[in-house]
Amino acid sequence: MSSKESGRGSNTWMLVLAAGQGTRLSSLTTDANGLTVPKQFCSLNGGPSLLHMAIGRARTVVPSERICVVVAEEQRRWWRKSLAMLPPSNVLVQPRNRGTGMGILLALLCIMARDPEARIAFLPSDHYLSDEEVLARALESAIGSLGRGSTEMILLGITPEEADPELGYVIPASSEGTAPARVRQFVEKPPAPIAARLIEVGGLWNSFIFTANAIGLLQLFQRRHAETVTQMRAALDCPTVPQEVSSALRHLYRDLPTVDFSRHILESAAEWLRVSAVQRCGWSDLGTVPRVKRVVRELPEVQARANGRNACFDLACAVRGNASAVPQPGDLAAARQLRR
Repeated sequence: MSSKESGRGSNTWMLVLAAGQGTRLSSLTTDANGLTVPKQFCSLNGGPSLLHMAIGRARTVVPSERICVVVAEEQRRWWRKSLAMLPPSNVLVQPRNRGTGMGILLALLCIMARDPEARIAFLPSDHYLSDEEVLARALESAIGSLGRGSTEMILLGITPEEADPELGYVIPASSEGTAPARVRQFVEKPPAPIAARLIEVGGLWNSFIFTANAIGLLQLFQRRHAETVTQMRAALDCPTVPQEVSSALRHLYRDLPTVDFSRHILESAAEWLRVSAVQRCGWSDLGTVPRVKRVVRELPEVQARANGRNACFDLACAVRGNASAVPQPGDLAAARQLRR
């Protein structure tokens, strides 16, 4: 029996985070008319978008009815049709960007309203892997390591392939054995010489892929943002239709603080956190133009494919200077009309 089949009767959910603005790649994803496509809605090499690839990653673990996606209202033009394969209630819309922390809290409360005993795995929507199976096995193992009712979170740390100064590093307290280890330290974007020394002592790349029991994660938010938890619960209790934003939630988001989950939540909760090492799998967060170019250089050049499942913007074509990366006129007109 596959992990997906065995998970159908469980409380495991997958949450794909897809509300990022992708500003660091705007030089690649902005066309001559000034229209910028957030990278999660771009293709890496002429096929499905990075978001669709992340949803496919989630489907290796759970069925579609237990996959949720957090999106931004301002990006509706990009996700409105592309997420039609999910139940409408699984598309969770933020009225504005208030950081990954608030996006995770919104999704956490929505999932708990449907499944109070949920355990949730969190996936960014803009990553690339050359070996998906390695990550899938690591993700299934991390989910299986969560004890019922445990307040621990398990973070996947990728075994580094180089001393990259543009990535975050997580240092396990011990590198012995295969069980998740306690976290000794986080180091964000160290200079290359320091990154090399961190790798020597067992440092891993922080993938921002993690799993937790919903109850335990909610306790962590309540410890640091109790009033916000109460306010957001009240806003979500207001009736609305799927994929729309209630006036109460819109009003709340106007005054919410911006909370980065890694910096403001994880790094201050080391006692709750474990890290599980993932073998090298060709992972990249595609976070900078040089990193995208590096991945593209290793991919075969393909002709653009014209079917509805493909993204309208191809990062590989943009890197190679091919005009087919730019959305077609019909796509541009539709996007501008929605933007108005």
